[in-house]
Amino acid sequence: MDLDALATARRAEWERLDDLSKRRRLTGEEVDELVARYQAASADLADIKTTAGRTPHGEHLSAMLARARLALTGAQENVLRQLPRFFLHQLPAALYRVRWTTLVVALAFLATGAVSALWISGDPALIATLGSEAQLERYAEHDFTEYYTENPAAVFAGMVWTNNAWIAAQCVLFGVTGIFPVYVLVQNAVGLGTSAAVMTAYDRLDVMILYILPHGLLELTCIFVAAAAGLHVFWAWVAPGPRTRGTALAQEGRALATVAIGLVFALALAGVVEGFVTGQPWPWWIKIGIGALALGVLLFVMLVPGRRAARAGETGDLGEYEAGATRLVAG
Repeated sequence: MDLDALATARRAEWERLDDLSKRRRLTGEEVDELVARYQAASADLADIKTTAGRTPHGEHLSAMLARARLALTGAQENVLRQLPRFFLHQLPAALYRVRWTTLVVALAFLATGAVSALWISGDPALIATLGSEAQLERYAEHDFTEYYTENPAAVFAGMVWTNNAWIAAQCVLFGVTGIFPVYVLVQNAVGLGTSAAVMTAYDRLDVMILYILPHGLLELTCIFVAAAAGLHVFWAWVAPGPRTRGTALAQEGRALATVAIGLVFALALAGVVEGFVTGQPWPWWIKIGIGALALGVLLFVMLVPGRRAARAGETGDLGEYEAGATRLVAG
């Protein structure tokens, strides 16, 4: 094949293709022309590569076709322009979807913790199995409260943030098992109940509650939300409805992974409260008030913008360009 002769013969057609692909707006006729010229140029490129391999003419035509393909299929939206949609629509909608499950999870957690605390505190023999008298007394009188001040505030805040964010992400991502979120909740509820039993034995339960409330209001709620989102993913696998299980898992996984991302920011706020507020010698009404305000931010995003976004049809899932076209199903 004479590549120079081909390029000369096709130059006007290729230039027209390039001109159409660079235009911001096209009429219906111009779109049809762009598609036709794209197909013709693709055939030319195939002939060039088949007969001559990689050549300057082929590379030049390939670049033109790439621009034309982008004009036909569209470009992914700039990430910075996606951020407002994520925080104002996708994340609130995903949080709103799990609101009732979050409430059920919270009640189950508190009930499990309360039963554990009452059971252990009601039997001195069980308390004795947790450690020696000196160890338990040191824990109740010193270790529990000193935990919040033994490290620099910034280091402590970063430590609890990364730990809790990792737990929340695991609850969502491993929620498909249906076991991991329940395991995390039961483990933490029993641990909290055990601590409450020890503190009760030394008349320090009020101290425990006061130290947990400032950061725990938001921190525990974030874990409840993560567990609820994970259980929603599990239920999409169990009862996919008219969708295939693969489609249901993909859609729910993408939508509720949004929750895991959002909780990273919420848990960062909880970490700041735990690191810079809980251990401070301030009046308790101020510290608990700050914690309640932090929780209020999450609940506001979940219930106000979330309700509005859900009514507008948002689910937390990616847009059609990123996720792919939706398959139609009967029913």
